[in-house]
Amino acid sequence: MFDYTLSTEKSIEEAINSLENSLKEEKFGVLWTFDIKEKLQEKGLEFEKEFKVLEVCNPKEAQRVLNENIMAGYFLPCKMVVYEEGGQTKIGMPKPTSLISMLNEETMKEFAKDIEDRLIACMKKSV
Repeated sequence: MFDYTLSTEKSIEEAINSLENSLKEEKFGVLWTFDIKEKLQEKGLEFEKEFKVLEVCNPKEAQRVLNENIMAGYFLPCKMVVYEEGGQTKIGMPKPTSLISMLNEETMKEFAKDIEDRLIACMKKSV
């Protein structure tokens, strides 16, 4: 499966705050948060669902994978999404192992698995 998604009873803002805190524990920071609803409405387009994209990075890990294979930069920073669907807040991400598998390089797959496991642990703490 390409993605990993969890549901929570928390509001979108509560889920984002909780996620940011658990990410900090793993030395990940949120570089920026992109509010899709706000941006589409700003452009005159109707979109009523809350949908936030968080660009997440651990600088040491980014350096490590880029030193191994510069093509990994196509997958950086990691994206995490927080949105509402069916009355529940969802926290999800494309799996780093799915993305990095396109490079077909064993060392990179190991790096991606480590990052993925840590990000999933952060998500689980946040729900």
